[in-house]
Amino acid sequence: MIDIFIDGKEGTTGLQIFDRLAKRADVRVITLPEELRKDPEARREKINAADVVFLCLPDAAARESVSLCENQSVTIIDASTAHRTDPLWAYGFPELSAEHRSKIASSRRIAVPGCHASGFIALVYPLVAAGIVAPDYPFVCYSVTGYSGGGKKMIAEYESSDRSILLDSPRQYGLTQLHKHLPEMRAVCGLDDVPVFSPIVSDYYCGMCVTVPLHARLLHKKRSLNELKTYFAEYYASSNFVKVTDPEPYMAANALAGSNEMHISVAGNDERPLLLALFDNLGKGASGAAVQCMNIALGLDERTSLL
Repeated sequence: MIDIFIDGKEGTTGLQIFDRLAKRADVRVITLPEELRKDPEARREKINAADVVFLCLPDAAARESVSLCENQSVTIIDASTAHRTDPLWAYGFPELSAEHRSKIASSRRIAVPGCHASGFIALVYPLVAAGIVAPDYPFVCYSVTGYSGGGKKMIAEYESSDRSILLDSPRQYGLTQLHKHLPEMRAVCGLDDVPVFSPIVSDYYCGMCVTVPLHARLLHKKRSLNELKTYFAEYYASSNFVKVTDPEPYMAANALAGSNEMHISVAGNDERPLLLALFDNLGKGASGAAVQCMNIALGLDERTSLL
């Protein structure tokens, strides 16, 4: 039996992980009484008694939880932003390369990718890895997400009976170009510069579509639209969750809600290709990715409880 402690179980990601694990007979979730869930000593005890700890916390609290772990055999899987660019932590996107998968399998410290970052990195990392684009390419990215990505406060705001009429419309945010996913997007892809990033939250619960437009004239290695499609199809051919599909005339951002899959499409034309990643911000963009990493770290089939 695998003992699991979810530090921050009350948040959206924590609840999703709890629900996914509740279906399994091979794990036991350790819990704390409500009055002790923020008590450092109570958390220390549960963290060190577990085989796997999921951190579903703000960055500062996640770092505190790591400091409470004295048992070196405990695997910590952090869903916060705190450790995503830390080279001592495995980056939890196994489909990116054999090296990423191997590090997840052997590490006791795993950082779960951010939701917007997952889509951007799935599209850009393979291009940089093959030299199709140079690290100094001036990337632009926009991403549409459901309101669950904003956590409990935003969910309550959108689902309130007396909510503002402004919530009926898609809302662009991150206007300072300092979104918390940007350091991760740059570092994991090995880019010289931070991308220009425009995230948009809209009036539906979950699912997201991340889009990266390209100028073919700026590619380091010229590729036609069909060649790009073929390249991505071959790159992710062995993946259980990342699939290359043809684009729909209308790309609905909630099309994969409830799934742990990510669908990558290449649209546009030979001069201006559009790369799209469609997935669930609560699935492959959060809790699903976290459970997938746990499965790999424990030597299990990565698909367990994710299909």
